Amino acid sequence: MRLAIPLASTLFATTPVFAAYNLVKEYSGTNFFDGWEFYGNYDNLTNGDVTYVDQANATSSKLAYVNDAGHAIIKVDDTSFVPYNYKRNSVRIETKDYFPLGTVLLFDATHLPFGCSVWPSFWTKGPNWPDGGEIDIIEAVNLMPANQMAIHTLSGCTQSGTDCSQGAGCTVGEKADNSYGSAFASAGGGVWATQFDTTGINIWFWSRKDVPSDVTSATNTVDPSSWGTPSAQYSTSSCDVSKFFTPQQLVINIALCGDWAGLANVYQQTCGGDGSQTACYLDNVINNGTNYADAFFEISYVKAFSSSSDTLVATVSAGTTVLATATPESTSAAGTGTVSGSAAASSSTGNAAGSGSDGSSGSNGAVINTRNYIAVAAAGLLSLFTWAMI
Repeated sequence: MRLAIPLASTLFATTPVFAAYNLVKEYSGTNFFDGWEFYGNYDNLTNGDVTYVDQANATSSKLAYVNDAGHAIIKVDDTSFVPYNYKRNSVRIETKDYFPLGTVLLFDATHLPFGCSVWPSFWTKGPNWPDGGEIDIIEAVNLMPANQMAIHTLSGCTQSGTDCSQGAGCTVGEKADNSYGSAFASAGGGVWATQFDTTGINIWFWSRKDVPSDVTSATNTVDPSSWGTPSAQYSTSSCDVSKFFTPQQLVINIALCGDWAGLANVYQQTCGGDGSQTACYLDNVINNGTNYADAFFEISYVKAFSSSSDTLVATVSAGTTVLATATPESTSAAGTGTVSGSAAASSSTGNAAGSGSDGSSGSNGAVINTRNYIAVAAAGLLSLFTWAMI
């Protein structure tokens, strides 16, 4: 999730290459949150007006829970009175596992957060973000009518002449109907599929009535060959995915205002206001929370399918993040998220500690071995970047 002022929306016409992928992880049902870590800090990444609460607070205040339908709810606090100069509580979660090249992700939701000041995202990042690449699968602000997808990398990866390290990265606006806002909810939600492979990065979206039957019934394998043209295709002809992207961690969060939703010209486009830099905050965040009745995710499941049997977990030693293989104990609908294997511990690194790189080290990502992925962090330089996401 980075600074996402929309630039050109371009579909990339490269023909994707497909293969079958096997289920390695599923987050769903009553134990959905067991496979995630809660950020537990104020929004120090996008200058948003939220505090991301820890798991205990998120659970006790019903900002993160599983409803009677078995769907995960992730939401902004819509009941508290927030005085001036304070932030509103929200949630950001990150998977304990990282997923290597050769992965297909499915994200099924019946509701996405929307409304003035609201900035939701489902996205992925490398362990030493902003190094290691970023894929924005779901991202929109305020009352935008459609979802926007993007990739962000270090310098050298381009798409249709756009350097994906700059500003909004390489963005693609969704053309299909009902991809965001009230229209998404009214249509019964929908499904995103993301292929992250050496052959390219491809993102599909289907509104509920258009979801392919093999996606709806996908329990053990998926094969993207019948899914048609993706909404966004990022070609390898000018961006070597294996060079610019390390294994990816999944992130779900809801920011308010900040470096995209809160920009005066962006906020005014769909929410009006007086055109000031403070309009987003003053109009929405403070006082009662009635503006946030629709600021929630309702997620049926997140599934990861891979051409490898491995997922990875992170450990940190002397500023170095090591991703070691971890075999899930279960990939069933219970979504336990419990891992075992060679990693001594799991850690949400990179952005949680404010670490990163200025991109000048000459390294474009992790050093990839057969079963271990090592990424060296250059701590303290994240502030040189303007990121906002997801």
